[in-house]
Amino acid sequence: MVATRSETISTPDGSFEAFCALPDVPRAPAVLVLQEVFGINDNIRGLAERLAAAGYLALAPDVFWRIQPGFERKDESGLAEGMSMVDQLDFDLVPGDLAATMAHALALPECNGRVGAVGFCLGGTLAYLLATTRVHGRGPDAVVSYYGSGTNGVLGLADQVQCPVLFHYGTRDPWISVEQVDEVEHAFADRPDVTVRRYDAGHAFSNWDAPSMYDEAAATTAWAETNRFLDERLRGA
Repeated sequence: MVATRSETISTPDGSFEAFCALPDVPRAPAVLVLQEVFGINDNIRGLAERLAAAGYLALAPDVFWRIQPGFERKDESGLAEGMSMVDQLDFDLVPGDLAATMAHALALPECNGRVGAVGFCLGGTLAYLLATTRVHGRGPDAVVSYYGSGTNGVLGLADQVQCPVLFHYGTRDPWISVEQVDEVEHAFADRPDVTVRRYDAGHAFSNWDAPSMYDEAAATTAWAETNRFLDERLRGA
């Protein structure tokens, strides 16, 4: 078991909570864990704890805090409610919340000054947006985006991405077509530090709390790729 706690993150218009999982080392790279539509649930907390066990300071912010703080649903049964939360989400304000979370992570005494992000579904799009964000003149050191269904709508920001990015997609995703994945790949065709991985799986294949979506083989392979990517970018020389 890794140590966990709650962190309070301040913004100009209020504050919100983030789940924090701590590695068993004095200082470590930070990784923001960006939620699916189900909120900060067992799956997201479990992923944060996995990252902490791998030696990262993991921080999962409550993206829905302005709408319903602490919103949490377990599986597919909460999909409609989760999508309703997304419909109410103010995407003009979210980048500021992500920047505040990144700044908070960097200021924690347990952080060694490097920071990355891993996002899933809604969080996959938010991870991409974080890759275009600057905090005190710098962006994140690496970002991993799992099946971000909103990414194609903001591909115009591709030239603002200045950090390495790893994208994960399922080829049988009902919400993200193969053609849309091709668009993402094309947008970064001249970027050797941006990688698009495809798996024979559907949407949310990494979410073990959603049985109809979870694909163990794809999830295991993608997580290994994610760990290798973060290790190279956040712990490399």
